[in-house]
Amino acid sequence: MDYEIKEIDGSCHCGAVRFHVKLTDGLHTARRCTCSYCRMRGAVTVSANLDDIVILTGEAALTLYQFNSMSAKHYFCSYCGIYTHHQRRSNQNEYGVNAACLEGISPFDFSEVPVNDGIHHPSDIDKEVGPRRAGILRFFPTI
Repeated sequence: MDYEIKEIDGSCHCGAVRFHVKLTDGLHTARRCTCSYCRMRGAVTVSANLDDIVILTGEAALTLYQFNSMSAKHYFCSYCGIYTHHQRRSNQNEYGVNAACLEGISPFDFSEVPVNDGIHHPSDIDKEVGPRRAGILRFFPTI
């Protein structure tokens, strides 16, 4: 897997939503989160600046979900239900992009993924501490 990838196309499962994204630091920004929503969603995300994702087709198919502080904006396909990206609460100038939606990328390609402590969000605790690491998710293929 090429962690240095700069730009890549992506889509939801059914293909209704297609996008092109320029990543901030390739796949090096891969992470997960322990907040209530991410815990259930289970996606590995990578980072992009707000101006660096372009919806090529299917913008009308995107549905917005917000909860709690209403700061983060989670987008998913209204047809197949796949989460494609979200505007982060921790950095409103960034999107988290679902790595599984990127062409040729699987969350199982990452041998280790850092997991951020989303239960104790930096906006809710001492901002000088910043994001805390909750752990590391590891994948060991057996096949």
